[in-house]
Amino acid sequence: MKGLFITGTDTEVGKTMITSGIASVLKEKQVDIGVYKPLLSGVSREHPKSDTSLLKEGSQTPLTYEEITPFEFKEPLAPYVAAKIEGRSIYLKDVLNHWEQIKEKHQYFLVEGAGGISVPLGPDFLVSDLITALNLPTIIVTRPNLGTINHTFLTVKYAQSIGVKIAGIIINGKNSDFDLAEQTNPDVIEKQCGVPILGITPKLEDINKEAVKQMIRDYIDVPKIIKNGGNEINQWTDNDFTYV
Repeated sequence: MKGLFITGTDTEVGKTMITSGIASVLKEKQVDIGVYKPLLSGVSREHPKSDTSLLKEGSQTPLTYEEITPFEFKEPLAPYVAAKIEGRSIYLKDVLNHWEQIKEKHQYFLVEGAGGISVPLGPDFLVSDLITALNLPTIIVTRPNLGTINHTFLTVKYAQSIGVKIAGIIINGKNSDFDLAEQTNPDVIEKQCGVPILGITPKLEDINKEAVKQMIRDYIDVPKIIKNGGNEINQWTDNDFTYV
């Protein structure tokens, strides 16, 4: 199975925006792209601003909302906690069963987690357990400002300790008037973690599909992401990409 898993150092670091933007760029390059975000909390998957809707819009997949996100919960909490409040229990095997039903419907998949890599998704598994079960190379999305070095380093080292292959790091949401921390953090993160930074994206004032897609094209090395993930995709040789 060709694809990537997108996780983050925390919640609200922009995983969905990055994932949907990459999906949009790949779709533009005529890649047969699918998306999977198995668990969603705090909003209905059909809501136009939900992560599920944004991923579906970016990838233009014919997969249904329920196929993209089979498990949704009312409260904006870690999925395990949100499900527990509703008297439900979701297990890793449940998520993998749904994955088996859709994984052959596209040639390439982007799978997004919930929150950071250690967020509990069910009574017996974390985001990291899902990553290892799917055996997909992983992109880590992190924030740019003060404190991000520690969060990023811990995420990288934990991922590596359980055998996760890290394709690279994306620093998302750099301010236009960035301070000294935002200016110096990327070099420190790359050196300290020993993992390549694949892009540093600016904070968008107007978040919409076209703006996000253009941001990805301008600031993220998509071919390098695919190459680092160990996946071969049809050759790109236009003005935007050169990937062989």
